[in-house]
Amino acid sequence: MENTEQQKKDEQFMRRALVEAEAARDEGEIPVGAVVVAGDRIIARAHNLTETLGDVTAHAEMQAITSAANQLGGKYLTDCTLYVTVEPCIMCAGALGWAQVRRVVYGAADEKRGFRAFAPKALHPKCEVVSGVLEEECRTLMTEFFKSKR
Repeated sequence: MENTEQQKKDEQFMRRALVEAEAARDEGEIPVGAVVVAGDRIIARAHNLTETLGDVTAHAEMQAITSAANQLGGKYLTDCTLYVTVEPCIMCAGALGWAQVRRVVYGAADEKRGFRAFAPKALHPKCEVVSGVLEEECRTLMTEFFKSKR
């Protein structure tokens, strides 16, 4: 029963991350969205801003980590879950590791740039990773975005 309840929460919060990803797409950004949740409450939401800011580090996860840390008044996110529509890259996984995020939940895998292929130990050792939440919706958003660019 607890697993089903957690799956429902994961889907609910991933839908909020998808809203952020759609905002990114609408702004001409690669459509990746993220939310940080603490105590079943969203404390930060963000999407890619690399084009807007002209900053290659302005990924959704990085923006969400900074926002959540500001919200909590500290650099560690030990009681938080990050929901992101696409598997984090190495840079973002490293930042999530340093922030000591407790759970990372992502939708679509990223075979080309995802951390699992290149730096599977980048996250904090106690971090739980859940993949494939609303995977099809997350993947479709990305593939449609890149098709429109070609």
